Amino acid sequence: MDVARLYYEKDRTQNEIAGIYGISRPMVSKLLKEAKEEGIVKITIAAPGEAEGLGQGDPWLDRLQESFGIQGGAVVENGPNDLATNNAVANAALKLLAGLKQDRLGIGWGHIIGDLTARIERNQGPVRIGGHICPLIGNGGVGLKNYHSNELVRVIAEHSEAEPEFIYTPACALSEQELKLTMALENYHKIYQAWERLDVALVNIGNFPSVPDFASEARYGSLLVKQKAVGRILNYFVTEEGRVIRSDTDYAIQIPLELLRQVRYVVGICSANTKPKALAGVLRTGYVNYVVAPKNVVSAAAELNNELHM
Repeated sequence: MDVARLYYEKDRTQNEIAGIYGISRPMVSKLLKEAKEEGIVKITIAAPGEAEGLGQGDPWLDRLQESFGIQGGAVVENGPNDLATNNAVANAALKLLAGLKQDRLGIGWGHIIGDLTARIERNQGPVRIGGHICPLIGNGGVGLKNYHSNELVRVIAEHSEAEPEFIYTPACALSEQELKLTMALENYHKIYQAWERLDVALVNIGNFPSVPDFASEARYGSLLVKQKAVGRILNYFVTEEGRVIRSDTDYAIQIPLELLRQVRYVVGICSANTKPKALAGVLRTGYVNYVVAPKNVVSAAAELNNELHM
């Protein structure tokens, strides 16, 4: 009961609660899950006319909660094509974000987050998903607007009346020295402070190999292949077992994982072409606690989890 009150009523992070009681963060997550199962905590995501009923009673969402310990989200029916499915995912993600009613939002990048941004841009009126918004990763060097973090933030801020914070760095530095120089900049310090205060992080769940490549060979050499990467969250690559692959030459500029773990709501969003192995691998990391994904991806990911534990 006390753990649930600290988390849901006092807005303490799982890491903070673990420190207070001298237990591990996974144990805190387990206690919160038990509180829901025993009826001590009942979570309803509802904003009048928007998020009411989203994901409630969905058997596949229940499977994800049982298999991976996530707290909620939305599973959408697959449409007649990828475009229709991605539009449904974007709409569900917007309803979820509005229903959370939080102030400080950080967003990743990628095609599906670009679709969500376009959906916001087409809306007739303001979309209320937060009062402050910032990017979670530097700007991509590719010619695709869905990987230009500042542009995504600008569009969302303009159509949600949120206050934007921008990052003036590339997604990857070329060397350790360049990374250190970047991290010494005043702009980086401001973004880091924004990351520390986040209420919600919206992150893409992508595949490996990925397109664009995100300079993965320069960052990892052959490590991603040798260690059998299956997916990514932001620009972190993960194995099927949920281990984040580390490299001494990875100079990516993005929210550190220790800060991401402290965010109360980390919403992972999948497109129609996200592979089930990628979703399962990312969920096993424990960094994502809400999911918005197509039904076929969710059902296959749940089955993969069953096979892994047989």
